[in-house]
Amino acid sequence: MAINVGDKIPTVDLSIMTADGPEGISTDDIFGGKKVAIFGLPGAFTPTCSAKHLPGFLNNAEALKAKGIDAIVCLAVNDVFVMGAWGKDQNAGDHLMMVADGSAVFTKATGLELDLTEKGLGLRCQRFSMVVDDGEVKNLHIDEAGGFETTSAEVLLGEL
Repeated sequence: MAINVGDKIPTVDLSIMTADGPEGISTDDIFGGKKVAIFGLPGAFTPTCSAKHLPGFLNNAEALKAKGIDAIVCLAVNDVFVMGAWGKDQNAGDHLMMVADGSAVFTKATGLELDLTEKGLGLRCQRFSMVVDDGEVKNLHIDEAGGFETTSAEVLLGEL
């Protein structure tokens, strides 16, 4: 069952790319004491993710922060090297934290798996967006597989 509004984000270890190379980061470090907008998507460099979902959060980063968001996290079931390269390709800079859930530990712990094995993509993350305040889910949207309707930055921004 997928995570719900009011639930706490589970403690798991993820990865980010730094100037010094890959580094581990805990969800406690990402969400503890902060108001975070997080969005997850099926994969880096994929059409909708690269053309709409990530750019929407990048284009609205300042507006989200003006509404009280401390950090914006992009999460996908990709390795840290792919997430680092995608962040560079999209000019995410310091606007977005590109978080790798390479082994799908966050995705499984939150019940947000999407099995795309038949399409040759393996286990991925559903397209979602949420606002998490000090580890507690305050807003949550999950799109149907293949869709991009409710998880945009604009939808989240309108709710803040």
